[in-house]
Amino acid sequence: MSTNFAYPSTRFEPTGPVDLSSKVERERLSASALKGFFNIAAKWGLKDEDSRELLGGVSSSSFYEWKKNPERLLDIDRITRISFMVGIYKALHTLYGDQLADAWVRLPNKNLIFGGRSPLQYMLTGGLISMQTVRRLLDARRGGV
Repeated sequence: MSTNFAYPSTRFEPTGPVDLSSKVERERLSASALKGFFNIAAKWGLKDEDSRELLGGVSSSSFYEWKKNPERLLDIDRITRISFMVGIYKALHTLYGDQLADAWVRLPNKNLIFGGRSPLQYMLTGGLISMQTVRRLLDARRGGV
């Protein structure tokens, strides 16, 4: 006798991914994304030059203007980069206590992915793809693959 399994009914509908090609969606997300990014950079103790690189190579003048006034429209690449940073931050704080979670990105790491470098060095040299890799690694570690 065969038994059919199904997820229980719910009144909640899953939402689809945010359409980052929509200017309206990017306008809605940009300021809070930048504020979140600057908060994470401060918690991680990042140098401004490293923060600029993680944002995709932003000039000094733009970076400080964004820091002073985050009310602006970001492009898809920058919102994606910030999204990876937020996901990494969240995963680290799920896996570790606050002190280790905030230091983890700067610590040398023996994982083959990093080759003895810190995750920060790995992300700085590898850009967006490396940020995605770190995010996936941490999501896998916390069981959220």
